[in-house]
Amino acid sequence: MVFSAKTSGSDDLKAIISAISTLVEEATFVASAEGITFRGMDPSHVALIDISWPNSAFEKYECDSDIKFGVRIDEFSKLIKRADKKDAIEISISDDNMLLVTIGNNKKYKIRLIESSATDTPLPKIPYDATIEISSSIFDKILGDVQVVSDYLTIHAIEGKADFSGKGDSGEVVIELDKTGQDLQNLSVKEESIGTYSLEYLNPVVKAVGTTANTITCEYSSAKPLRIEFKVANIGRIHFYLAPRVES
Repeated sequence: MVFSAKTSGSDDLKAIISAISTLVEEATFVASAEGITFRGMDPSHVALIDISWPNSAFEKYECDSDIKFGVRIDEFSKLIKRADKKDAIEISISDDNMLLVTIGNNKKYKIRLIESSATDTPLPKIPYDATIEISSSIFDKILGDVQVVSDYLTIHAIEGKADFSGKGDSGEVVIELDKTGQDLQNLSVKEESIGTYSLEYLNPVVKAVGTTANTITCEYSSAKPLRIEFKVANIGRIHFYLAPRVES
């Protein structure tokens, strides 16, 4: 078995590991000739993250057969954080079946692999009625603005306009964006859509990936899961799914 993947810098791997750590404590990655994938759901089954990292995004990549390897995310994250921005990070499986992590030219760590507990998690199949494209920095700011008064973000989209709002015991807020402004990069609405989503799950993922993603795309339908696609230059796909808040 040959497996080795080397990044050109550390930012992308840090973003991926940080995003995964917001949902799970243990992660199982699947490596194949095409690249590395991860799919995992939080214990309460509210949020799901789906990552596809193609072999072309790595400085060097070798994998001669499909393999799964599981790690404790907090342990892996501690190692990755020791890398400077420009440090290349290489991961491989050692002869004694541990994960070998080489940072830069001189740091070599080994961490114990764990038994894979992953089950195949199907992706939600949903027709989306509204698509909002926005810069990740603007979206992060909106989440911060709403979190001042609420634990939930409500998105309301009609043709030409999208509102982001929140309401709590202390008050409420509405942030209106329309296609004439600079903040909204693209808006497509087949049908008026409104959905409410937990900031407890949204905020950490947007903060984790947002620094490396220039643009994010939010897709949803009324009272249906929200899907966020992060466009990161050197990573193929990061999709985040979040179930809507159901009013009791």
